[in-house]
Amino acid sequence: MATQLFVSLPTSDLERSTRFYTALGTTVNEAFSDQNGTCFVWDDNIFFMLIKREFFATFTDKPIVDPAVAVQTSHSFSRHSRDEVDRIVAAGIAAGGSEPRPPQDFGFMYMRDLDDPDGNSLGFLYAPPEEEPEEALDDQVQGIA
Repeated sequence: MATQLFVSLPTSDLERSTRFYTALGTTVNEAFSDQNGTCFVWDDNIFFMLIKREFFATFTDKPIVDPAVAVQTSHSFSRHSRDEVDRIVAAGIAAGGSEPRPPQDFGFMYMRDLDDPDGNSLGFLYAPPEEEPEEALDDQVQGIA
């Protein structure tokens, strides 16, 4: 069995978070959801648990960071194209998120950041696949011949 990742994030408005994350294309796992939190499925191995701040605070003795004013973590997801990056960020903005800075294009990678309505940071990126090893070898052989 592959390792599954569950990321827990605090939210001040569970209904708003549910609208936002479903607008990004996630589905809700009802088995891990209740009145205190919702489990969002990105794929078979990645899940986000958006948990009401008050309930989230029962999991730790540490202070809970307010994501609207401080970044604790940023979660980045690869996409299959620049267009897919642009589409998911546009869907997030339409669902109440915000883009904290302009897109970044490094040539080898295109990135856009998106803050959810609570301020939790998400990143979406596209990095074109590198040349296949067999194709690179063919190029080297042709260069020698």
